Amino acid sequence: MKTLEELTQLLIKFRNDRDWSQFHNSKDLALALSIEAAELNELFLWKSEKEAENINKVRLGEELADVLAYALLLAEKNDLNIEEIVRNKINLNAGKYPIHKAKGTSEKYTEL
Repeated sequence: MKTLEELTQLLIKFRNDRDWSQFHNSKDLALALSIEAAELNELFLWKSEKEAENINKVRLGEELADVLAYALLLAEKNDLNIEEIVRNKINLNAGKYPIHKAKGTSEKYTEL
């Protein structure tokens, strides 16, 4: 499996080979990410919980790949290290959602 950095480099090569970097400013990458996330959500729209769990995995993978690709490109554009920012967010959330208060509940941290 490729590392996130290797995947990002593959995406950059793909983009650069097509001269698309001119379109990849932070705003448009964020919008593209949001649009792709909406397409991901569309797969689940109007499905029952059971139907949603049996969604077409190929389509799910394609839409999820689009979301992840734009997230990687947006992070790269802004010199953000994905591993670092995710670890930092996990640590931040661990403080907001201590196990003894959050285990087994979907309450927001302000409601715990």
